[in-house]
Amino acid sequence: MRKLPPLNAVRAFEAAARRLSFTAAADELGVTVTAVSHQIRLLEDTVGMKLFERQGRSIVLTAAAERLYPQVRDGFDKLAEAFSETNRRRSGEAIAVSTTRAFAERWLMPRLDRFNAGHPGIIVNIDASEDVVDLSADGIDLAIRYGRQRPDRPGETLLFEDTYAPVVSAALCPPGRAPTIDDVMSRPLLGYRWKKAALDGPTWATWFETLGRTASDAVKISWYSEETLALQALERGFGALLCSSVLVADQVAAGDLRRLEGPVLGGYSFRLLVGASARRKRSVRTFTDWLQQEAAV
Repeated sequence: MRKLPPLNAVRAFEAAARRLSFTAAADELGVTVTAVSHQIRLLEDTVGMKLFERQGRSIVLTAAAERLYPQVRDGFDKLAEAFSETNRRRSGEAIAVSTTRAFAERWLMPRLDRFNAGHPGIIVNIDASEDVVDLSADGIDLAIRYGRQRPDRPGETLLFEDTYAPVVSAALCPPGRAPTIDDVMSRPLLGYRWKKAALDGPTWATWFETLGRTASDAVKISWYSEETLALQALERGFGALLCSSVLVADQVAAGDLRRLEGPVLGGYSFRLLVGASARRKRSVRTFTDWLQQEAAV
């Protein structure tokens, strides 16, 4: 028979060590701070070692806890994975996909009906967020991420190399010729703020410089906090937007949006990242094969 410490005490330790806060651990576990402190003391008595030390108003792991925590964390990850796999088997072939809101709305959703029609036994759950999720901890099978490509990363596959070009609603374009920047300067240009500081997307200033012109103070830009809002403003004819070519490819092909004459700037890449445990799932392989086929069209 295994000799195990009290599970509630181990849960309290894992949460407190991960958050480095008894208060945050208590909030996560739905108990009081006093209860967390009690469980930590119980575990310290069980293992015969001090696990936390106070430094001012903060807590830090002792050397013993530094050795113990990775094994406890991995153990909980394996438990979560085991029960998640059991639930998936019970509920059918469901897969969880993480991606950005803009990519989900503009590229994935318009194509997903084709996948559903061809694979009615596979349920696709989409988690649309700008946050970079932990595939294992958050129960995500695969993520479609945007940024600098990491070709050396296991399980990562390139879907698209992106570019940036200014586009505008066809309703604002002159008949009989390609639109230019001068055709849209009576309206503010559109832009959005990048939430991830690690990404520095192409800017209007860079585009004007590449064009051989200077973006003077007279150039007005209407800023949006979300990429999806800027894309909606673009479609409503509020002005021209310098944006991802991947996200507007369908509308450009349909003639609803038109590219302005001028330079095309380099962007980042859309990459497919599959969790280690998910690579064994037939439904995930089916979905990733379909994604790559759609990306190649």
